[in-house]
Amino acid sequence: MNRSAVWHPFTQHALEPPMKRIAATDGAYLIEEDGNRVLDGISSWWVITHGHRHPAIMQAIRTATEAFDQIIFAEYSHEPAERLAEGLIGRAPSGLKHVFYSDSGSTSVEVALKMALGCFHNLGDPRDRIVVMEASYHGDTIGTMSTGERGVFNAAYEPLLFGVDRVPFPETGREQQTLDAFETLCRSGRIAALVIEPLVLGAGGMKIYDAGVLAALREIAARHGCLFIADEVMTGWGRTGTLFACEQANISPDILCTSKGLTGGAVPLAATLCTSDIFDAHLSTDRRKTFFHSSSYTANPIACAAAVANLQIWHDETVIERIKNLQALHRQNLERFAGDGRFADIRQAGTIAALDLVVPAGGYLADVGPRLRRLFRERGFLIRPLGNVVYLMPPYCVTADELSRAYDAISEVASIVLARP
Repeated sequence: MNRSAVWHPFTQHALEPPMKRIAATDGAYLIEEDGNRVLDGISSWWVITHGHRHPAIMQAIRTATEAFDQIIFAEYSHEPAERLAEGLIGRAPSGLKHVFYSDSGSTSVEVALKMALGCFHNLGDPRDRIVVMEASYHGDTIGTMSTGERGVFNAAYEPLLFGVDRVPFPETGREQQTLDAFETLCRSGRIAALVIEPLVLGAGGMKIYDAGVLAALREIAARHGCLFIADEVMTGWGRTGTLFACEQANISPDILCTSKGLTGGAVPLAATLCTSDIFDAHLSTDRRKTFFHSSSYTANPIACAAAVANLQIWHDETVIERIKNLQALHRQNLERFAGDGRFADIRQAGTIAALDLVVPAGGYLADVGPRLRRLFRERGFLIRPLGNVVYLMPPYCVTADELSRAYDAISEVASIVLARP
């Protein structure tokens, strides 16, 4: 086989075999070119919600292509973008009144950071510091790498990154340390915004914390005039059990970032929602106060049409019931690992379940990670551990039998790996 010219993401090509090709997708499955069906246990990097190729979303895309391709969004608007903005504002936490479109989770957070800093700059308020939580991941642009955890992901790019202030992850029993650290930082009067993954830190290891901490952080931010940015790129669209994770803390952020499941995972699109106060801080007859951000594909009409169809699915179908059923199935399957010495920190947040394989060396670069992934693939499962952290985040169409077989595979593969470290 000739070596492909394609450079794949998060892939060390010196260690990986040539990539298999996917010929089609169907529901909870990826279909390889030789016909093998692989259960998509991680929703193709957390984007597929209802299942691959949901008919309503596919039809919306086909219909949109009959009228649209890309339209310059600095000069015109279009119906799919307007309908989507209205729908998002109607379903998002209260107080969010404006929608800025981009094309990925990273850019949605980058937009949020620029909104926050631009807001205070335009108001003449010298707030220029961003606060983040340790172990966070917010994307791979320069701004979002700066706000993420420093380490192997971004060590080579350190000269490009700006400094941020960090609060500790709220480990069980030590939540007050996180709140106290944030309170102390806010007293400086320099903090423009806290950017946070609500309830679950994704790439940081599927670390889960209590909704009460989220609510307390929101209260501190509001009291000190600090903007609260909810990075719901992964946690949104039902992953934690509600449409947006913020709902479980009964809070409304000043800025909310969404992508991944926004189109049901069908095509790339992102949105950054904000309050009227933030929009108004950029509203001026002085053109220097313009929000200077864009991409060539802002508000792509075909992608917006897919997202409108996704919103309609949430309205028409029993999505929340499917999510509740999936939550229950996770709980039932996780019970088999209670007291199992092979695993530690068995945890769940909504449709996300995770457990740590007990090995001498953990972490993202743990040698066990690639081996686990290969063993899962050999058994027909796309399960991509974060080092020794094994997690499942399947599409909502997954059946009880399919999920049970995925847990069977986790048990079997763990035994193989631990028998031959």
